[in-house]
Amino acid sequence: MSDECRVYRYRWVVLAVFMFVNLTIQMLWIGYAPISSQAGRYYGVSDLKIGLLAMTFMIVFIPFSLPAAWAIDTLGFRAAVGFGAVLMSVFGLVRGLAGTNYTLALLSTVGIAIAQPFLLNAWTKVPANWFPAAGRATAVGLVTLASFIGIAAGMALTPVLTHSMAIATVQLMYGGLAAVSAAAFLLLARERPATPPCPPGMEVRALMLDGLKHALTVKPFLVMLGVAFVVMGIFNGVSTWVEDIVRPRGFGSTDAGTLGALMLVGGVLGAVVLSAVSDRQGRRIRFLVLGLALATPGLLGITFATATWLLFVSGFALGFFLVSAMPIGLQYAAEVTFPTPEGTSSGLVQLCGQCSVAIVYGMAALKSAGGSFTTSLLLAVGLLLLAALAMTRQRDAAPGTAPGVAPAAGE
Repeated sequence: MSDECRVYRYRWVVLAVFMFVNLTIQMLWIGYAPISSQAGRYYGVSDLKIGLLAMTFMIVFIPFSLPAAWAIDTLGFRAAVGFGAVLMSVFGLVRGLAGTNYTLALLSTVGIAIAQPFLLNAWTKVPANWFPAAGRATAVGLVTLASFIGIAAGMALTPVLTHSMAIATVQLMYGGLAAVSAAAFLLLARERPATPPCPPGMEVRALMLDGLKHALTVKPFLVMLGVAFVVMGIFNGVSTWVEDIVRPRGFGSTDAGTLGALMLVGGVLGAVVLSAVSDRQGRRIRFLVLGLALATPGLLGITFATATWLLFVSGFALGFFLVSAMPIGLQYAAEVTFPTPEGTSSGLVQLCGQCSVAIVYGMAALKSAGGSFTTSLLLAVGLLLLAALAMTRQRDAAPGTAPGVAPAAGE
């Protein structure tokens, strides 16, 4: 590799600490979902108000997404992510110290939620600064892996821990872990290597405002925004209401936690495996269509399964195929909108994903008098199939004309 283009091993350190802060904020996000009924009794509020603790992350993301994208592209990801990580750790600790005070827990959650876009919108920026073009979807996949490990850990550990300690104590533990991750990021993260990891010109990006205007004129990107809305809406909806979804069929909070964890384990594997294959083949569309289409049987299983083994298999399948669509979709968005800055394209995708709070709320609104989510889950199946159909009409970015796209064999 030439002197002007070099890949450093330290990129793995930067990626690791970035993965760590993303892992911890997801634990803070999902920490109430598998114990919604227990948390409602603890704080003396309804299940809907407990669901609001998760929905707050999506609601707050909407006004803060573009400012966070501006900070990432203008000030650099180290400053922007560092700010978000410190904010996350401070309010994570405050939420743990809130005790049974629901109002203080909610206000602290707002503080944590403000930090989230500073982390999520940098998912493609960190790989762009440190990784060669052909490895960026894999790097985004690893960040996705860390995020979903955090969600899986929160899903699985929270019901177990709350059997032996107060909910506020569990939240304080999660806040302490967030503080450790923030310290690690501030100590070890570096903005960029001494020499770029890609040939000259491939790292050049437009200014944020120009890039934003350009991105919104790219039709495949607009389709990807719609797909992100559907994917994140379904994922966030199932994650937020997981206990309520399975409770009418006789499953308990431990089952709900296990289901959520298996969904995330499947997501971790799918994000890593399918992203790596996508990088190797230099193709995005075929894997997006595959993920969206094959997620539907898993969602149907979660909707109707009465046997524990079928419920768990369905959760794993849904995670494997649905979650894998996000890192590949984020990289696809960065490629088709080039030279829009990565923070801007990623921020817009994440923004549409978080606007899917409308789907999350709609799921609760469509719940039957008996507590069934069947109607909303069947509507979600229909949305997945429409998203898959829409992606079949798109094309990959032209080989060799955008970062991250390598010519396929024989080209």
